[in-house]
This record gives sequence, C-alpha cells and structure tokens, in this order.
Amino acid sequence: MQVLQGLGVSDGVAIGRAVCLETRHDEVYRFPLPEDQVPAEIERFRRATEEALEEVQRLGRRVGLELGEDLGGIFEVHSLLLQDAAFLNAIEYRIVEEKINAEWAVLETTADLRSKFASLGEDHFRERGEDLQDVGRHLLRSLQGISHHDLSEIEGDVIVIADDLTPSDAVRLGRQGVVGFAIEVGGQTSHTAIIAHSLAIPLVSGLPGITRLAAQDDPVIVDGAAGSVILHPTAAILERERGRQVQLRREQSELVKTRELEAVTLDGVSIDLLANIDLSEELDDALRFGAQGIGLYRSEFLYIERSPEIPTEDDHYNVYRRLLEKMAPSPVVIRTYDLGGRKLAREVMETHEENPVLGLRGIRLTLARPRIFRTQLRGILRAGRHGELWVMLPLVSTIDEVRRFRAFAAATMEELRNEGTPCSPNFKLGVMIEVPSAVMIADHLAREVDFFAIGTNDLIQYSLAVDRNNEHVADLYQPLHPGLLRMIVMVIKAAAGADIPVSVCGEMAANPLLASVLVGLGIRRLSLSPRRLPTVKGAIRSLDCAAMTRHLEHCCELPSAADVRRYLQGLDLRI
Repeated sequence: MQVLQGLGVSDGVAIGRAVCLETRHDEVYRFPLPEDQVPAEIERFRRATEEALEEVQRLGRRVGLELGEDLGGIFEVHSLLLQDAAFLNAIEYRIVEEKINAEWAVLETTADLRSKFASLGEDHFRERGEDLQDVGRHLLRSLQGISHHDLSEIEGDVIVIADDLTPSDAVRLGRQGVVGFAIEVGGQTSHTAIIAHSLAIPLVSGLPGITRLAAQDDPVIVDGAAGSVILHPTAAILERERGRQVQLRREQSELVKTRELEAVTLDGVSIDLLANIDLSEELDDALRFGAQGIGLYRSEFLYIERSPEIPTEDDHYNVYRRLLEKMAPSPVVIRTYDLGGRKLAREVMETHEENPVLGLRGIRLTLARPRIFRTQLRGILRAGRHGELWVMLPLVSTIDEVRRFRAFAAATMEELRNEGTPCSPNFKLGVMIEVPSAVMIADHLAREVDFFAIGTNDLIQYSLAVDRNNEHVADLYQPLHPGLLRMIVMVIKAAAGADIPVSVCGEMAANPLLASVLVGLGIRRLSLSPRRLPTVKGAIRSLDCAAMTRHLEHCCELPSAADVRRYLQGLDLRI
C-alpha cells in the first residue's frame, strides 16, 4: 500500500480501478490496438478526415458570414491541410507502426510537426504549426464522434490518473461515469477543480509523479477531503473507505433537509445564499439545496463544451431561458464570457499571447471582438423576458469598459426591436471586482452599475501575483492575506456608499471558515457551489456576526495570513 498526499480540491471518497492517461494537454489518451484491428482503425481515421473537412468548410462559411472574411479565411488554410497527403499519410503510418488508436496518432504527429515548424524560428512557420494544431483538434473531434475509444468501454468504477486535465477533459470524462480524478498539477480554484465540484466527483491534484507510480487497473482510493490517494489499498482499508462512502451518502441526504432553514446568524443578520452554476447538471442541485438564485453562471463553459464550434444565438438563448424560468422569481446572474488565452480557440483570438492571464480576456475580449459577443448578447437579451436577469462583466479594470458595454447593449437592443424580435430592456448590470485597479476605483464604478460581485479567485491571483493553477506556489495563494481582507472592506464601503448590493462568488464563499470571515467583513450575499450551500448555511447559523466583525477589524491590522489564521483558530467559532 502507498499513500500519496496532494491537494484536496473536490470532496468525497472514490474507490475504483486506475486508468492512466497521458493527456499531452489535449483530450486524448493512448489505446494499444491488436494487429487485426489496425485496418479498421485506418478506415475510421479516413472517415473522420472526411467529416472534419466537411465541418471545417461549413464552419468557415458560417464564420465568414458572421464574423468577416478575414476570420473565415483561417478555415481555408485548415481545409487545405485536411487534404494534404503528406500530413495524412504520416498519421496513418504511425497508426500502423505503433499499433495505436487514431486519436493518439493525430496528437503525436501534429506535435512532431509543430515542433519542427517552431525550430525554424520564423513567425510564418510558427503560424503554420498553430494551424496544424487547430486541424488536429478538428480531426480529434471527428474521431471522438465515430465509435471512438472512451472510458465507457471499461467496466467498473474508473479513477482517472493523469498528468493534467483540461476543463473539457473533466466534463467529458465525468459524463462518461468516472468516479474520481487524481492529477499531477492544478490548484483549488482551477477550472478543472470547478468542474469536478459541479459533477460531484472527488479530485486530488498536486501529485507529481503519480502517472509513473500507478499502473493500469491498479486499485485506487481518492479522498478529496483529505487530499490523499491510496494505491493498492489493503482489504481492511477498502472496507473502511466503503463504510465512509455510505456515511457520506447519508450525510448528503440529511443536508437536503436544511433547504427550508434561513441563513441567519445568531444575532439576526440575514445572508442571501445563491448558487454558482457551470453545467446544466447543477441546476437541479441549486433548487434541491434551496439556493436563493443563481449568483454566477459561468457562460464560458458553454464555449468550452462546444469547442471548436462557436455557440449559436439560439444555443445561448435556450440555456439562459432555462436558468431564468427554473429560478424565477429569484435573480439569475449571467456573467458574459470570461475567455481568453488558452481557454479560447485561436480562430476567435486572432492573436498569439505570451502571457494570456494578463492579455486579451474577459471584458477586454468582449469589446475587442464585438461581432462574436453580439451573438451571446442577443441570446441574453432575448432570454431576459423569462425571469429576473442580471448581467455581469468580468475582469473590469476601467470605467470606460462599463460605458462601452452599455452603448453596445443599447445598440444590440435597438437591433432586436427593429427586427421585431421579443426581448427585455430591463436587466441589472454589474461588474466583477477581480483586479486591484477595480478595487481602487470601486467608489466610481459603484455609480455606474447596479451591483458588484467580488471574484476572490482572480483577485487573490492578481493582488498576490500568484498563479492559481501552479502547485509550486500553492502556499502563496492566501485567502486570509490582510491585504486581500482590506481590499474586500474597501469594496463593501464603496458599494454601501452607492446603495448597491455586493456579493462574493469566488471559492472563499464555499469554505465555512472563509464564508464566516466574509460575513464578518460585511458581505451579505454569498454565491457558491450548490452542494456546499448546506454546510455554509450551518456555519452562518452558528455565527455571532457582531463578534466576528470585531475580530476581523483586528485581523485587518495583522501583518500576515499566517497571523490571521492563528488568531481565528484561537477563537471558539464552532465551525
């Protein structure tokens, strides 16, 4: 038996057999093939190539019409590559020689060719390498729709052990019935962790070398709460953990009973608890656990699920309408897409960025690519007739961004009216407070919008200069840093001065201790994963808000996060 300690980022206990994936940063894993299956695999690849070519040509026509001929021209290059005999023959040769699945052959061949182009050192060749990567994605998408090899072929409970998982990896594998994830990289607030929360799948990250330690079909236990992974557990350990699974299911059933209880502190302070939603699977949980609305719908996951296709106006409308109707009359906050860098196809970015976290993302991308965003905004405005619509802008750093959005929304509304398309002119507009500049001008922003939402995930990242997905600096990602606490207080005061509500929708809101800290600072609206609602509600109901406020005034004067944590641990908070 071997116990590995990592970072627990999605609670629960999973017991199953290991499937070790070498992801190579794409949604692909290697399957060895018996020799007699190789000809069928070649035929499957050729059919996928034909489908990918049709898809690229269809997508090129649509993008050309909707977004302009310049962007549509990118797909002409892709179309030529999908008809290039040398490229296709190289993939088929790898399938035959290595006796592997077509997906892996596509991935490895495109990676080799990209490396050769990059070594030539000129922008033209680098761009051709990126075109190859994009074409490879189209081929993979087609292959994964033609009797592709996936985890549904494997019997029993599967635990995925991988070097890394993209958010789309996590969505696809989670929907194939995977019961647990153990990965080498990633942090508590990564998008992959958020997806695991959404699908209620235990996840442990920060496990360097686990792909070398585990082998296919090894028995594995993943404990998402403790952050541990057990390889080759003994019979006694297996029996103990199965008992824990039963107990956790019972506790989950008991938590549903808290649905009707109010989130009110011991001294009578009422807190609104709303739900963060990424995937459609979570809507039922939000209702089941008594969410008072949707405090954050991360619309970028609609893009991630559909990639490389761009969601249509009706795709947006149908998703938003369902959220609004299901939650009515409670509010639904739809965040305009927070995409950029590695999270968005190059066809939309039109650029290569060395530092995408500080680049064209969030509201910046929205305003820079108005024809792309127009599709989403039309869907939002059409859906607004069906409930209480709030629209939120991500990564705002200047007043001008808000004003430009308002003008764009007004023009889009006028366009819909002129067409005779039913839509709602009534929605509340808010901004995410995620960067230090927004904190410093929060008093000005508050006079421009109807509400604030503090995105603590990014605010911590940008204010502490810590990559939230980098396990090497995970110890520096400090939600209790006094600097962060002071910034939250500044935002609360600015919102109060303009008489607008302010919520927190980052992962801090989902932690009972940190949620209590937020309430003590003055936050009265929290938005979090639906399954965390009962636990956080319990913490609030046991909290003396006035006393916590006095403690937090002291904490804001302390010099470090460690000092704040020690001080709070010395209190009898009963959380």
